[in-house]
Amino acid sequence: MSLEPLLSQIESEGAIPPVDQWNPEQSGSMDLVIRADGSWVHEGTVITRSRLVRLLSTVLRREADGEYYLVTPVEKMRISVEDRPFLIVDAEQESDLWRLTTNVGDCLDLGNDHQLAVAENQEGDSVPDVAVRFGLRARLNRNVYYRLIELAEQRSDSQGRTELGIVSQDVWQPLGAVDTESL
Repeated sequence: MSLEPLLSQIESEGAIPPVDQWNPEQSGSMDLVIRADGSWVHEGTVITRSRLVRLLSTVLRREADGEYYLVTPVEKMRISVEDRPFLIVDAEQESDLWRLTTNVGDCLDLGNDHQLAVAENQEGDSVPDVAVRFGLRARLNRNVYYRLIELAEQRSDSQGRTELGIVSQDVWQPLGAVDTESL
């Protein structure tokens, strides 16, 4: 089976397969880990072919049980994800819109469909991330985070805390709370 036609369609059209609509009966697990640094490791070996990582990323979803699966119409395979499956590696501002790019080539327009949120990572640190698709989220890379912080404005959140964030498509995008007592 050649993956070339599917890869070409994904690359040229940005088409993401409808994995949210696939409910295969066959399931299992495989030795694939997406590390916190964004690398994909299969059976102990880092996958270095970026096109293969891109293809795999398009058939990935997170289910209600919190587990991550690679899904095709005929089977789904559980994999491990150390933190978030994707990283935001670039941010571009165009007028009132912020466009983010993931390490696997997804482009996201911050707005109602793709909102930043501040959530805890496995170490208990608060980090901003953004919804990508199918229950998947992307964490902001440190360089992108610092770039956005430099441009951030302050607002009070619903609990009276001071929050830093940006606005994209008229939607507030939080980057984190400020500890005003330590200032």
